Amino acid sequence: MAGPVRVKICGLRDAGTVAVAAEAGAAYVGFVFFDRSPRNLTIAEAVPLARDAPLGVAKVALTVDADDAFLDRLTGEVAIDILQLQGKESPARVAEVKARYGLPVMKAVGVADAGDLVALELYGEVADQILVDAKPPKGAALPGGNGLTFDWRLVAGRRWPVPWMLAGGLNAGNVAEAMRLTGARQVDISSGVETAPGVKDVGLIRAFIAAAHGAAG
Repeated sequence: MAGPVRVKICGLRDAGTVAVAAEAGAAYVGFVFFDRSPRNLTIAEAVPLARDAPLGVAKVALTVDADDAFLDRLTGEVAIDILQLQGKESPARVAEVKARYGLPVMKAVGVADAGDLVALELYGEVADQILVDAKPPKGAALPGGNGLTFDWRLVAGRRWPVPWMLAGGLNAGNVAEAMRLTGARQVDISSGVETAPGVKDVGLIRAFIAAAHGAAG
Protein backbone atom coordinates (compact mmCIF):
# COMPACT_ATOMS: atom_id res chain seq x y z
CA MET A 1 0.00 0.00 0.00
CA ALA A 2 1.59 3.25 -1.09
CA GLY A 3 0.91 6.93 -0.50
CA PRO A 4 0.04 8.95 2.56
CA VAL A 5 -2.56 7.95 5.14
CA ARG A 6 -4.57 10.66 6.87
CA VAL A 7 -5.62 10.00 10.46
CA LYS A 8 -8.40 11.71 12.40
CA ILE A 9 -8.45 11.61 16.20
CA CYS A 10 -11.98 12.48 17.30
CA GLY A 11 -13.49 13.49 20.61
CA LEU A 12 -10.53 15.46 21.95
CA ARG A 13 -11.26 17.58 25.01
CA ASP A 14 -7.99 19.19 26.12
CA ALA A 15 -5.02 21.03 24.65
CA GLY A 16 -2.55 18.30 25.64
CA THR A 17 -4.15 15.56 23.60
CA VAL A 18 -4.68 17.91 20.65
CA ALA A 19 -0.97 18.71 20.70
CA VAL A 20 0.02 15.04 20.98
CA ALA A 21 -2.25 14.05 18.11
CA ALA A 22 -0.81 16.74 15.87
CA GLU A 23 2.78 15.98 16.87
CA ALA A 24 2.26 12.27 16.19
CA GLY A 25 1.06 13.03 12.67
CA ALA A 26 -2.74 13.31 12.78
CA ALA A 27 -4.19 15.17 9.82
CA TYR A 28 -7.45 15.98 11.62
CA VAL A 29 -8.53 16.60 15.21
CA GLY A 30 -12.21 16.27 16.06
CA PHE A 31 -14.31 18.12 18.62
CA VAL A 32 -17.71 16.74 19.61
CA PHE A 33 -20.72 19.01 20.15
CA PHE A 34 -23.41 16.58 21.31
CA ASP A 35 -24.58 16.80 24.89
CA ARG A 36 -25.27 13.08 25.31
CA SER A 37 -21.67 12.20 24.47
CA PRO A 38 -18.97 11.76 27.14
CA ARG A 39 -16.74 13.66 24.69
CA ASN A 40 -19.04 16.68 24.50
CA LEU A 41 -17.59 20.18 24.50
CA THR A 42 -19.37 23.47 24.98
CA ILE A 43 -18.67 26.18 22.46
CA ALA A 44 -16.81 28.11 25.16
CA GLU A 45 -14.58 25.11 25.89
CA ALA A 46 -13.83 24.58 22.22
CA VAL A 47 -12.79 28.16 21.45
CA PRO A 48 -9.25 27.94 22.93
CA LEU A 49 -8.72 24.35 21.73
CA ALA A 50 -9.37 25.31 18.12
CA ARG A 51 -7.56 28.65 18.40
CA ASP A 52 -4.41 27.08 19.83
CA ALA A 53 -4.34 23.88 17.78
CA PRO A 54 -1.03 23.38 15.95
CA LEU A 55 -0.86 24.75 12.43
CA GLY A 56 -1.47 22.26 9.65
CA VAL A 57 -4.01 20.06 11.41
CA ALA A 58 -7.63 20.32 10.27
CA LYS A 59 -10.13 21.05 13.03
CA VAL A 60 -13.39 19.13 12.65
CA ALA A 61 -16.61 19.94 14.54
CA LEU A 62 -18.91 16.94 14.98
CA THR A 63 -22.59 17.82 15.37
CA VAL A 64 -25.76 15.71 15.45
CA ASP A 65 -28.86 17.08 13.72
CA ALA A 66 -27.88 20.59 14.81
CA ASP A 67 -30.12 23.50 13.84
CA ASP A 68 -28.97 26.71 12.17
CA ALA A 69 -29.01 28.62 15.45
CA PHE A 70 -26.43 26.30 16.98
CA LEU A 71 -24.33 26.10 13.82
CA ASP A 72 -24.39 29.90 13.54
CA ARG A 73 -22.89 30.17 17.03
CA LEU A 74 -20.42 27.34 16.47
CA THR A 75 -19.03 28.63 13.20
CA GLY A 76 -19.08 32.22 14.44
CA GLU A 77 -17.10 31.53 17.60
CA VAL A 78 -14.94 28.45 17.01
CA ALA A 79 -12.18 28.42 14.37
CA ILE A 80 -13.10 25.15 12.70
CA ASP A 81 -12.18 23.91 9.23
CA ILE A 82 -14.74 21.14 8.59
CA LEU A 83 -18.29 20.42 9.76
CA GLN A 84 -18.99 16.74 10.44
CA LEU A 85 -22.69 15.84 10.36
CA GLN A 86 -23.18 12.67 12.42
CA GLY A 87 -26.95 12.53 12.73
CA LYS A 88 -29.86 11.79 10.41
CA GLU A 89 -29.28 14.85 8.22
CA SER A 90 -30.76 14.37 4.75
CA PRO A 91 -28.76 14.96 1.56
CA ALA A 92 -30.74 18.20 1.17
CA ARG A 93 -29.70 19.31 4.66
CA VAL A 94 -26.05 18.52 3.89
CA ALA A 95 -26.23 20.72 0.79
CA GLU A 96 -27.96 23.45 2.79
CA VAL A 97 -25.26 23.44 5.50
CA LYS A 98 -22.52 23.60 2.86
CA ALA A 99 -24.15 26.55 1.18
CA ARG A 100 -24.92 28.44 4.39
CA TYR A 101 -21.51 28.18 6.06
CA GLY A 102 -19.06 27.88 3.19
CA LEU A 103 -17.16 25.14 5.01
CA PRO A 104 -16.38 21.62 3.79
CA VAL A 105 -18.92 19.13 5.11
CA MET A 106 -18.17 15.54 6.08
CA LYS A 107 -21.26 13.32 6.36
CA ALA A 108 -21.13 10.20 8.51
CA VAL A 109 -23.06 7.21 7.16
CA GLY A 110 -23.62 4.09 9.26
CA VAL A 111 -23.06 0.73 7.57
CA ALA A 112 -24.28 -2.65 8.81
CA ASP A 113 -25.11 -4.49 5.57
CA ALA A 114 -25.06 -4.06 1.81
CA GLY A 115 -28.35 -2.16 1.86
CA ASP A 116 -26.65 0.74 3.59
CA LEU A 117 -24.29 1.34 0.66
CA VAL A 118 -27.00 3.20 -1.28
CA ALA A 119 -26.85 6.04 1.25
CA LEU A 120 -23.12 6.36 0.67
CA GLU A 121 -23.79 7.01 -3.00
CA LEU A 122 -26.44 9.63 -2.21
CA TYR A 123 -24.32 11.53 0.31
CA GLY A 124 -21.26 11.24 -1.92
CA GLU A 125 -23.08 13.51 -4.38
CA VAL A 126 -23.52 16.37 -1.89
CA ALA A 127 -20.87 16.11 0.86
CA ASP A 128 -17.21 17.05 0.53
CA GLN A 129 -16.21 13.84 2.32
CA ILE A 130 -18.04 10.80 3.63
CA LEU A 131 -17.26 9.01 6.87
CA VAL A 132 -18.03 5.32 6.52
CA ASP A 133 -18.89 4.28 10.07
CA ALA A 134 -20.40 1.29 11.83
CA LYS A 135 -24.15 1.72 12.20
CA PRO A 136 -25.07 2.14 15.88
CA PRO A 137 -27.22 -0.60 17.40
CA LYS A 138 -30.94 0.07 17.81
CA GLY A 139 -31.55 2.17 20.89
CA ALA A 140 -27.94 3.34 21.16
CA ALA A 141 -27.48 6.66 22.93
CA LEU A 142 -24.69 7.73 20.57
CA PRO A 143 -24.67 7.84 16.75
CA GLY A 144 -20.93 7.08 16.74
CA GLY A 145 -18.01 6.37 19.04
CA ASN A 146 -19.52 3.06 20.13
CA GLY A 147 -16.44 0.98 19.43
CA LEU A 148 -18.24 -1.22 16.88
CA THR A 149 -16.87 -2.49 13.59
CA PHE A 150 -18.76 -3.61 10.50
CA ASP A 151 -17.88 -6.12 7.76
CA TRP A 152 -15.13 -4.18 6.01
CA ARG A 153 -15.47 -6.36 2.92
CA LEU A 154 -18.71 -4.51 2.15
CA VAL A 155 -16.74 -1.45 1.02
CA ALA A 156 -13.68 -3.22 -0.40
CA GLY A 157 -12.61 -1.63 -3.66
CA ARG A 158 -15.55 0.81 -3.72
CA ARG A 159 -15.07 4.43 -4.70
CA TRP A 160 -17.27 7.46 -4.30
CA PRO A 161 -17.22 10.91 -5.95
CA VAL A 162 -15.51 12.44 -2.90
CA PRO A 163 -12.78 11.35 -0.45
CA TRP A 164 -13.90 8.94 2.26
CA MET A 165 -12.76 7.96 5.72
CA LEU A 166 -13.16 4.64 7.55
CA ALA A 167 -14.42 4.63 11.15
CA GLY A 168 -15.96 2.23 13.62
CA GLY A 169 -14.16 0.06 16.14
CA LEU A 170 -10.66 0.76 14.88
CA ASN A 171 -7.60 0.44 17.11
CA ALA A 172 -3.84 0.06 16.76
CA GLY A 173 -4.22 -3.70 16.48
CA ASN A 174 -6.71 -3.84 13.61
CA VAL A 175 -6.21 -0.67 11.57
CA ALA A 176 -3.69 -2.21 9.18
CA GLU A 177 -6.07 -5.07 8.37
CA ALA A 178 -8.99 -2.65 8.00
CA MET A 179 -7.00 -0.55 5.55
CA ARG A 180 -5.88 -3.63 3.62
CA LEU A 181 -9.42 -4.98 3.27
CA THR A 182 -11.10 -1.68 2.39
CA GLY A 183 -8.39 0.30 0.62
CA ALA A 184 -9.05 3.18 3.01
CA ARG A 185 -6.51 6.01 2.89
CA GLN A 186 -8.15 7.93 5.75
CA VAL A 187 -9.08 6.49 9.15
CA ASP A 188 -10.93 7.91 12.14
CA ILE A 189 -10.78 6.85 15.78
CA SER A 190 -12.35 7.95 19.05
CA SER A 191 -13.14 5.24 21.63
CA GLY A 192 -10.21 3.11 20.43
CA VAL A 193 -7.71 5.54 21.98
CA GLU A 194 -9.52 5.87 25.31
CA THR A 195 -9.04 4.24 28.72
CA ALA A 196 -12.62 5.16 29.70
CA PRO A 197 -15.45 6.90 27.79
CA GLY A 198 -14.17 10.36 26.88
CA VAL A 199 -10.73 9.83 28.45
CA LYS A 200 -8.06 9.88 25.77
CA ASP A 201 -4.69 8.17 26.29
CA VAL A 202 -1.67 9.77 24.65
CA GLY A 203 0.12 6.43 24.32
CA LEU A 204 -2.83 4.91 22.49
CA ILE A 205 -3.08 7.97 20.23
CA ARG A 206 0.59 7.67 19.26
CA ALA A 207 0.32 3.90 18.76
CA PHE A 208 -2.73 4.19 16.51
CA ILE A 209 -1.23 6.88 14.30
CA ALA A 210 2.02 4.91 14.01
CA ALA A 211 0.11 1.75 13.09
CA ALA A 212 -1.96 3.54 10.43
CA HIS A 213 1.08 5.21 8.91
CA GLY A 214 3.02 1.95 9.08
CA ALA A 215 0.31 0.16 7.13
CA ALA A 216 0.95 2.49 4.20
CA GLY A 217 4.57 1.43 3.89
